[in-house]
Amino acid sequence: MSLLAALAGGAAGVGILMTLRGLGRNGPPEAGTSRVPTARREGGLSRLETLLALGAAGVAVVITRWPIAAPLAAAAVLGTRGLRRGTGSKTIERLEAVATWTEMLRDTLAGASGLTQALVTTAATAPEALSGAISSLAAKLSAGVPLEISLRELGAEVADPAADMVVIALVMASRERAQRLGDLLGALAASIREEVGMRLAVEASRASSRAAVRMITGFSLALFAFMALFARTYLAPYRSPTGQLVLAVVGLLFGLGLWLMSAMVRPEPLPRLLLDAEEPR
Repeated sequence: MSLLAALAGGAAGVGILMTLRGLGRNGPPEAGTSRVPTARREGGLSRLETLLALGAAGVAVVITRWPIAAPLAAAAVLGTRGLRRGTGSKTIERLEAVATWTEMLRDTLAGASGLTQALVTTAATAPEALSGAISSLAAKLSAGVPLEISLRELGAEVADPAADMVVIALVMASRERAQRLGDLLGALAASIREEVGMRLAVEASRASSRAAVRMITGFSLALFAFMALFARTYLAPYRSPTGQLVLAVVGLLFGLGLWLMSAMVRPEPLPRLLLDAEEPR
C-alpha cells in the first residue's frame, strides 16, 4: 500500500507540474515582446494540451483505479505532440514570409527615395508571420534609430538564418550604398523559395511516418481502454504493487519509443548567420 501511495503522489505531482508548465508558458505576452513565431517560442505547452493531458489522466484513474494510470495517460497525450504538424510547418511558413517580404522590399525600392523609406513602406503589407517584426522595424526607423541597429534588432527578433541573409545584405547596402541591391534581394528571395520547396518535400515524407506512429499509438491506447472496461479479470494482476511497477516500466519504454520517433522527424535548427550579441561596427 505504501508503494501505491507513493505512485499516487507521483501522479498528482506530474499533474500539478503539467498544469503549472502549461499555464506559465502561455500567459499574456509582456510589453514590447513580439508574437513572431521564432524557434525560441515553439516548445511550450498550450492550455488545451494541458487540459487534455489532465483530462486523460483523470479518466484513466476513474476507469482503471490504478495510480500509475494518471501519469501514463498524461504522458501518452503529451508524447504525441512531437508527431503532429508543428515545428517544420512553422519554419516553412516563416521562410515563405521572409521570401515574400524580400520580394516586396525589392519591388518597393524602385519607387522609394531610399532604403529606409522602402523598409517603412513594407510594414503596411508585410506577411502575417513577419508583420510584428516589420512594424517594429518601421517604428524604430521613424523614431530615428540608426538603420543598421534597427536591422540587427530585426534579425534578432525573427531569429531565422534566411532572415539573417537578408539583414546582412541590407546592412552591407546601408554601409556601401549598393547599386544593385534589388538584384541581390531577388536572388535571395529565389534561394529562400528553393529552400521552401525542399523543406516541403522533406515534410511530406515525415508526415507519413508521423501518421503511422499516431495510428499505432491510438490503436494501442484504444485496446488498453477496451480491456480496462471489459476485461478487468485479465488485467487484475496489474492492480498489485508489482503489476503497477511493470506497467510503469512498459509505459517508460513506450514513451521512450515515442520520444525517439519524434526526434527522428523533428527538423534540426540551422545555425544563425547573424549573432544576436554582435555589435554594429
